[in-house]
Amino acid sequence: MADAGRLSARCSAALRHPAAAPLATLAAGAAGSAYLYGTDPHESGHWLPRCPFRLVTGLLCPACGGTRMVYDLMHGHLAQAWLDNRVLLLASPPALALLARWAWEGLRGRAWRPRLGTRGVAGVLGIAVAWTVLRNVVG
Repeated sequence: MADAGRLSARCSAALRHPAAAPLATLAAGAAGSAYLYGTDPHESGHWLPRCPFRLVTGLLCPACGGTRMVYDLMHGHLAQAWLDNRVLLLASPPALALLARWAWEGLRGRAWRPRLGTRGVAGVLGIAVAWTVLRNVVG
């Protein structure tokens, strides 16, 4: 019984380690990417999540086209990825840099979280709303 308690304590400590969350995020992203690489989201009939916002409203959300964009990037089709979702494509490098920093700091044993101030949150929301309106009005 004492061994089970020690094992439980070790598992609990490992899950609290600063690298646990970023490494789990990277592992989930790698698994999803492996599936997506062989599954063309431009064709129907695949098991891929559908956008709940679009299902309910019939409108494109700020991230609609993101799955197709990632597929196209993985296959070297940059022009098609641009057409799938321009804003998400432009936001990808900074987002990946933040993920890399989160993982790096976690592996060094430090907890790290990016901080967005009020202006940053307002900016991100403003861009998301403007992109949603633009892509649904212009087409």
